[in-house]
Amino acid sequence: MSGTVASLWRHPIKSHGREEVDAVTLVAGRTMPGDRVWAVAHDASQATGAAWASCVNFTRVAKAPALMAVTARYDEAAGTVTLTHPARTTLAFDPDAEPEALLDWVAPLMPADRAAPARIVRVPGRGMTDSDFPSVTLCNLASHRAVEQRIGRPLSIHRWRGNIWMDGLAPWEEFDWIGREVQLGDAVLRVRERTDRCLATAANPETGRRDADTLGALDSWGHRDFSVRAEVLRGGAVGPGDRVAPL
Repeated sequence: MSGTVASLWRHPIKSHGREEVDAVTLVAGRTMPGDRVWAVAHDASQATGAAWASCVNFTRVAKAPALMAVTARYDEAAGTVTLTHPARTTLAFDPDAEPEALLDWVAPLMPADRAAPARIVRVPGRGMTDSDFPSVTLCNLASHRAVEQRIGRPLSIHRWRGNIWMDGLAPWEEFDWIGREVQLGDAVLRVRERTDRCLATAANPETGRRDADTLGALDSWGHRDFSVRAEVLRGGAVGPGDRVAPL
């Protein structure tokens, strides 16, 4: 069954904001351009930026739900990121040159009983995705609607923090693609694994407060997975309306 690309999203700073993009050119062996370029290591982290590190090393929504309400705008030419949050003034800064600006800005959003943000790290050419391989997250709108129906009310797609949203597929069809190649626009990706989910998805992207039992809803299907992670085999342009089809 084929579908279409519905929308494209990136998260310039891991767990600190989302941004919609009109189109993207995927590159073989790379993450989504502009996605998770930086991550915020906490004061108990072992991450240095010398190599990829797992999510437990970073400040994230699962531990600080208020971060879910952050939105972002990344100016790649200037190297700056602009962040907004309903409880904070807008911040425009250079994550490489002005890390303290983010640490100060985000401090009031952090729970007092969690490790505090300590530094910003990046691995050149490697987005800090949760997977130990450079991945792009593919999300199915039909699966999202199934979760909404199970919970009994509309939910924002931003709870899942995906990269490429697809429409026109059957619910959970993306799980059947594990190990297969899929064409999206001009690019070809290999779907590697399901995306296991955590408490981050319980947080409302408008308020930053936990208000939905998303994990309980997923449990009703016998798993806690939503979306799939894929690696880019052949780069190419991808945009809304492009056909999505397993090969």
